[in-house]
Formats: sequence, C-alpha cells, structure tokens
Amino acid sequence: MRTDKIFYSLFQAFPSIFFDIIGDTTVNPNTYEFVSVELKETAFRIDGVFVPATETTKEPVYFVEVQFQLDSNFYRRFFAEIFLYLRQNASVKFWRAVVIYPNQNLDPDDQQPYRLLLDSPQVQRIYLDELGTAAENSLQLSIVELIIESEETAVERGRELILQARQQLADEATRTQIVELIETILLYKFTQLSREELAAMLGIDDEFRKTRMYQSIKEEGLEEGRQEGLQEGRQEGLQEGKLQAKLDAVPRLLGLGLSVKQVARALDLTLEQVQQAVQNH
Repeated sequence: MRTDKIFYSLFQAFPSIFFDIIGDTTVNPNTYEFVSVELKETAFRIDGVFVPATETTKEPVYFVEVQFQLDSNFYRRFFAEIFLYLRQNASVKFWRAVVIYPNQNLDPDDQQPYRLLLDSPQVQRIYLDELGTAAENSLQLSIVELIIESEETAVERGRELILQARQQLADEATRTQIVELIETILLYKFTQLSREELAAMLGIDDEFRKTRMYQSIKEEGLEEGRQEGLQEGRQEGLQEGKLQAKLDAVPRLLGLGLSVKQVARALDLTLEQVQQAVQNH
C-alpha cells in the first residue's frame, strides 16, 4: 500500500487526526467529509479533500496532499488542480491547502511561481519529523509518526501505542479501530509478515480478535475446516495452522534482529519450539 493511501485511510476513519496535524483545534471534525474528487472533463483526480458536510459559504475546503517521493513539478500540478476545482465549484469561497512531507528534503525547489501562496496562511506544509512535542502529547499524532518510524523500532513503538490506546480510550469500538490502524501501518512496513504474525509480535489478544483482520483469518481457517468435513477437524486444523504459521515466522523474526527469547515471547512459543523451528528451517 502506498504511503498516501495509509494517510487517507487514517483521515477517513479519524478526521480529527488531520486537524491535529495542522494544529487547528477549533474545527469540529464531524462537520467535514473526507472525499476524492474527479475534475470534470479532465484526467485530474484530487484524492484528498475535506469538504464541509453541509453546504456552507463560511467553512473552508481543505485540499490535502501526501508527498513521500520527490516530484519537481508537484506545486505546478497541485495548484493547477486546486484552481481548476475552484473554477468548477463556484460556491466555494474559502479554501486551504495542506501538504504533508516526511521531512524538508522532499519539498521541491520549484517554488518561485507560487511563493506568495506558499508564504501565506492559505498553504501549510507539514514535516512529520518536526512534530516534536505535539506528537508526544497526542495519541493520534503519535500514530502518524509511526509511519516514518524506522523498522528497527517500529514494532516496539507499535506496542507502546497499543498500550497507550488501552489506557486512554474507554470506548471499545474506537480502541479496536485504533489498533487496526496501527496494524495496517506496520503491515505496510513489514510486508514479509502475515497479519497473525504481526499480531503475535505486538502482543495484542482481545483487541486483535475484534478487528476485521482477525475475523478474516478466522473465517479462512473455518472454511478450511469445513472442507475437511468434521467439527473436530475444523478446530484441530485451525489450531495446527496457527501453530505452523508461528513456526514459519520464527526465521523471519530472527532475521529482523529479535533474540530467541523475544521471538518465543512475541509468538507465545516455548524456547524449545523456537529452537526446533530454526533447526528445521
């Protein structure tokens, strides 16, 4: 999954994250919808637009772009799309543009034609590596920072954020959704891991069982069991499959730098099982 898709999933599920990123706590996120927009009679599509949920002439439309690759023509394209949108939507009187970069190095040099806009409050550039103390005081911003966390520390950071969510969020549905977002971000980082392997590494039990990911795994396991024909076969097959998935994950987790003890603890295996899996690999 591309990085911008991760952000758009975050904004779709939790619009408040976007307003946390731009530092505007005066906006009620529930009054906005996050949508993608096709520009009529063109090949242009704007993937990230926050529009007021009800038609209004007072609330601004927010154009959002996530840039994790250097694009020297980015501002020419971005502002062309914005002004074409404004031409086709005459009711829009106020707008703001927000560009999210991992760091300043990916901010292109071709800025002179748009210097007045870029230096105005109309356009806001966010560099994730500069969120600093704002992220320390916000669970949502910390989840955003997880996207640029190094692979060496990402899993441990994911565990910390899940623990933080358990402590801070009383609403079970919101907590489950947050856990699933953390999983999604880490799956994007560790494409070689299965969902179940990642859940074991994170040490999430009840929360994971409530996510769509777990339900998908569970349904797949039950379907395999049905094909074998018996209820006992379903259960035994599912348990054996889960154990085998853990054993298959052992070499990959050791390859990521975890110790034998850490792998055993993360996958809920004995030291003997981990050592046997290494010998059989």
